[in-house]
Amino acid sequence: MEKLKVLIPTDFSVQAEYAYLMVKKLEEKIPVEIHFIHVLGVPDTVTMDNKGNIETCGEISVDYVVSQKTIADRKLNDLKVLYGSEINTHIELGKLTEKIISYSKENKFDLIVMGTKGAWGLKEKLSGSETQIIARQSTVPLLSLMCDRSDLIIENILLVHDFSNAKNENLNLLHKLIKAFNTKVHLLQITENVSDENKSKVFSKMDEFASVNTISNFEKHVLKDSDVENGVIHFNQMQDMDIICIGTHGKGGLFHHSATEKLINHLFKPIISYHLKN
Repeated sequence: MEKLKVLIPTDFSVQAEYAYLMVKKLEEKIPVEIHFIHVLGVPDTVTMDNKGNIETCGEISVDYVVSQKTIADRKLNDLKVLYGSEINTHIELGKLTEKIISYSKENKFDLIVMGTKGAWGLKEKLSGSETQIIARQSTVPLLSLMCDRSDLIIENILLVHDFSNAKNENLNLLHKLIKAFNTKVHLLQITENVSDENKSKVFSKMDEFASVNTISNFEKHVLKDSDVENGVIHFNQMQDMDIICIGTHGKGGLFHHSATEKLINHLFKPIISYHLKN
């Protein structure tokens, strides 16, 4: 099987360790190439050449940036001691979310894996978590989680979608998980209309979606709920899923509330977010 090229952003916290443990769970069935990246948050006026030399325009001390880079380099080397020399480590300068997004795209990663503390209340309204922002903007799929899932058994994946317009979506990662772990996919649509007639229409569209996206081992579900976020939470209370897979149009923010981003911030389940095709 082709290797899965995975990027793990790290601030050397326990959340980054959760991300690594999740990747090792995937590695039980899928060959994985693991890359850690640490981003030093500095202004655009600070640059680093290929040899690691730092230059600034004077508004920030070169010595300060060099000292921070030295600390980060030491911690990245510690990861190699801890996890093995086969992992790859990188240090970049810039804004955290922008650098992770650009680096993952430019270097053709298959997946970004991030541990997150989530976000609630005012913080969520004003900015949200970095993981939420990356889910919104990254064209590389993101797997996010809030806690240690090293004991996870990947048997059931919940695919939340609006099946009214069945078309081929960006589900390469899902297909790799299905093939590797022999998982069953649970197709779920949240709706306010759960009449027998509407259910029949939705189920028909789900069959069409599964055919177009070559998904063979699946179950179909329709659930009445107030919104997608609550629907997913309530469905998981009834049927315990192992991973949630949900698409986003990348339109989250202060004035647009994305169900995907809300789930990333609130649900204690591994979540795969991917960009829906227009």
